[in-house]
Amino acid sequence: MDTTITLPVRRPQVCILGSAEPGSEAFALAAAAGALLAKLGITVVSGCGSPATRVAAENALAAGGTVVSIVPSDDINLEGWPCSVLIPCGMGDARNLLMALAGNACLVIGGRAGTISEVCLAWLHHRPLLPLTGHGGWSDQLESNPPDERGNSPILPWDSIEKLEQRLRELGLLTE
Repeated sequence: MDTTITLPVRRPQVCILGSAEPGSEAFALAAAAGALLAKLGITVVSGCGSPATRVAAENALAAGGTVVSIVPSDDINLEGWPCSVLIPCGMGDARNLLMALAGNACLVIGGRAGTISEVCLAWLHHRPLLPLTGHGGWSDQLESNPPDERGNSPILPWDSIEKLEQRLRELGLLTE
């Protein structure tokens, strides 16, 4: 009797970091990015704490994708949270390290202080950064002003969904 167990291959994971307000072009690109990642079979990791990260998660789910949400609180019963898997870490802002580590790459959209902390942690742990450019926030500055001089990981900017898909291919995150 053959007792070999064949495990499924883990799909690539991309973290969505940042912030953008509803009605902005960056918000619309966050939504489109979530749908694109789902279409490409990439698991979305999002805390859903900002409108941009939430809409990316919602659109990934609507497109049939998988969304893992790592939330700062310890509440497993969050109502209406857009995710397939909810991980309540109970660590407050310290969960930024989990966000930085949970992806094969980190998509950065706009951003404020929480975003730059996630970006720096991702940089320290050699995660590629995919900053949206031309729409403000930390993501606009990453290519010309990386977290430090070490060159820990690639910084691959994008300004359209087509460019984002190209960047994902460059990183080898697409299997087709």
